[in-house]
Amino acid sequence: MQSIHARLALMPSGWQKDVSVFFENGFIKQINNEFSATARSVDILLPAPVNLHSHTFQRALSGLTEARHPTLNDSFWTWRELMYIFIAQLKPEHVGAIAEFAFMEMLETGFAAVAEFHYLHHNVDGQPYDDIAEMAGRIIHAADRSGIGLTLLPSLYMQGGCDGRDLIGGQRRFGCSLDLFENLFSKTSSHIEAGASDHKLGVAPHSLRAVTPDALAQLESICPTGPIHIHLAEQKSEVIEVLNHLGSRPAEWILNNLNVDHRWCLIHCTQMTESETKLIAKSGAIVGLCPITESNLGDGVFNGTYFLDSHGRFGIGTDSNVHISLWHELATLEYSQRLSEHRRSALASLSQSTGRTIFDNATKSGATASGRNSGEIMEGKLADFIVLSADNEYLCHRENDQILDSLIFCGRGRSCITDVWSAGRHVVVNGRHKDRDRIVQAYRTTLGQIKQTF
Repeated sequence: MQSIHARLALMPSGWQKDVSVFFENGFIKQINNEFSATARSVDILLPAPVNLHSHTFQRALSGLTEARHPTLNDSFWTWRELMYIFIAQLKPEHVGAIAEFAFMEMLETGFAAVAEFHYLHHNVDGQPYDDIAEMAGRIIHAADRSGIGLTLLPSLYMQGGCDGRDLIGGQRRFGCSLDLFENLFSKTSSHIEAGASDHKLGVAPHSLRAVTPDALAQLESICPTGPIHIHLAEQKSEVIEVLNHLGSRPAEWILNNLNVDHRWCLIHCTQMTESETKLIAKSGAIVGLCPITESNLGDGVFNGTYFLDSHGRFGIGTDSNVHISLWHELATLEYSQRLSEHRRSALASLSQSTGRTIFDNATKSGATASGRNSGEIMEGKLADFIVLSADNEYLCHRENDQILDSLIFCGRGRSCITDVWSAGRHVVVNGRHKDRDRIVQAYRTTLGQIKQTF
């Protein structure tokens, strides 16, 4: 049995001093205040959150889409066209190498697990591989090799818009009829069962634009117990399209037509009214926020303060992986609220600091959204830990919530991390992933095989 003795630990009841945590076979077995001579002695112990929304293949696109578009009207939609061109060159081995590199970066910044919203299914011509779940298998293999916990969310993508138009270009690599998707889901399940024991399987209807209402109603029978994730209300034009074709705004439609509850994770929600925000909070669904990507794509600002006031729950994801950093995601979220509301400490409560409030949401709600038994340092939970050193200029003389505030707002959170465990796997040691050199070399080789301009 492994054990850690922390000078200070963030526990479900709050900060505690001199905590010993014993874990075995991936799970926390015992917690007490007794010091063991064999325990690893650390300064600060935190629960490690789940990255609840990621498209790993887009990590290799980072930095390649920042030039001005010829129309002088750059948007999410012009970025998407570049993404379609980019994926035309990706082979399964490329996708695996990129995923493992992204997983490594997630672990090094403090994420113990990831919910991978996976829609790059087929060959360049849109035809399935001999193993229809070939790409899913590559993602699972990359997760196993990196040591990250995985909730894989194969995505159903049926049409090019609410009007039912055919998929074209890069979209064809995503496309599935409901019958084809059911086969893909079954094959993906077989890959998951062959992977690490803490891996989970859910489902991801891509969006109200890309999936028919009839298919949405049938997805719960395909995946009766796992998490369900969907992109929702990200762009103004998306809201208009859904309103014109389905008769309601996206958030309103999904709440009125589907059984939205704690199994659901609604990604982005940057275009919602106060009424919709309150109803989403009441539903029990988790909102998946990706502040860096939402900033990069110009999506808009989530109505965070009103959502929290309505007792809503949110988690954090890295989405396009343009910059993988747990702490910068959290800072960007808070700063977006400050800029939109012209005040400081927007997401803080009277009892908890800003950093504590958003970190608690990231850990607890991220675990719920991914179906992962984690999010807290508690007996019976998975051993997902972040270890911090206080022997630096960023955390020295900081205590309790000040630690999280300093990690998030000083911009040096990653440099304070010494170790990360995922389901008891010691994957980051002395600030570096245990297989960093191998993973980086494979990623560099992959970048040399794909075009960097298009």
